[in-house]
Amino acid sequence: MTFVRLITALLGVVLAMPLSAAPLAKQLFGAEKSASRQSPAPYGSYSKGCQAGAVQLPETGPTWQAMRLSRNRNWGQPQTIEFIRDLSRVAAKQPGWSGLYIGDISQPRGGPMLSGHRSHQIGLDIDIWMRPANNLRLSRQHREKISSIAVATKNGAYMTQNWSSAHYEILRAAASDRKVARIFVSPSIKVQLCSEARGNRKWLRKIRPWPSHNYHFHVRLACPRGMRGCIDQDPPPRGDGCAQAQQWVNNILKPPPPKKADPNAPKPKPKSRRDYVLADLPQQCAAVLRAD
Repeated sequence: MTFVRLITALLGVVLAMPLSAAPLAKQLFGAEKSASRQSPAPYGSYSKGCQAGAVQLPETGPTWQAMRLSRNRNWGQPQTIEFIRDLSRVAAKQPGWSGLYIGDISQPRGGPMLSGHRSHQIGLDIDIWMRPANNLRLSRQHREKISSIAVATKNGAYMTQNWSSAHYEILRAAASDRKVARIFVSPSIKVQLCSEARGNRKWLRKIRPWPSHNYHFHVRLACPRGMRGCIDQDPPPRGDGCAQAQQWVNNILKPPPPKKADPNAPKPKPKSRRDYVLADLPQQCAAVLRAD
């Protein structure tokens, strides 16, 4: 075989290589230990993107502590860090609270994570613990072991005795911030907020019921103005969403009967959620990885 034919054959093998053989995006982004030296920018969507020029939330501040530091997920866009500072000051005014315990934000350059979240990829998602942050002097080791508390039952149908007026005030303040697009909580928490709300109820629209959010609430900020590479989620449905949340709870307590299968309907295709490779993400993400 001539040299030209050999190169042609090898190139054919590479081109025929399945996409799954390429390094996974979560491996590439999970290996990054620091942010890129670029102007801050979120690229892509909350569950399919990356972030440039991220800012690291200090491990400890006047009114917050970042938890699970070994994960190195306390990185976000400047607006995200600003939001945390502002909301933690609100929390510090509540009885028994000195601020907030902050869970995952994003990796230094965003992107898919090696474990856990499907979202949190563009530096605009924040997990905030429901546990009152009454001690802001926790050691790094302690922050790996301590856990949050559940203010709702695991199935999301009932509240627990851990719920307090402070939780209400913090969530109301968070949802009232213009930067916030949505806040995810367990269904019964949304129902509880609806029952306590008085006066202006517009902020309730941003509070959305979602499973497994009984021990933390997930804040999602809207794309910053002018960031054309950032893809916003569709706005929440109109109204306060209280009736829908109650229906969530009703369906948990008394699940509706399964729909009868149509014998003439085609068999549904199996849903497979494969891991992303770099080529699946916005093209800017390759430059984010290459940047210093």
